[in-house]
Amino acid sequence: MPQALVLPMAAHVALTAFLYVLLTVARAPAVWGLGRQADGSNPWSAIEPRISANLSNQFEWPLFFHVACLFFLQFQASQTVVALAWIFVAGRVLHSAVQVLTSNVRLRGLVFTVNFLAVLGLWYFVVAASGAAAAA
Repeated sequence: MPQALVLPMAAHVALTAFLYVLLTVARAPAVWGLGRQADGSNPWSAIEPRISANLSNQFEWPLFFHVACLFFLQFQASQTVVALAWIFVAGRVLHSAVQVLTSNVRLRGLVFTVNFLAVLGLWYFVVAASGAAAAA
């Protein structure tokens, strides 16, 4: 079942690619003049910094998610590990939506906790599997 982890990894890559596209669209009025309002302002100016910040977030804690998944691509991943991977991805999608669409820091923190705990759970199983492999 190690291949089952490729899909949640690809889903996170797809989320990151979507954020790049969204950031490009949000910056288009300022960079290329596309979509400028009649007064010359950028209709996306309020949301662009939040998209940019969220995109940066995709290269912080998710690194540990991908490393754990790469570990389990080499070994047997349990259904629990696959479930934790999907919980992480769902949490990242929710975190992105909250960060980009709202300024509710408390909610964003709560949603981030889901991602945080899912990755800690993955790493619990990485350590457990490494210990079992060393003992064998």
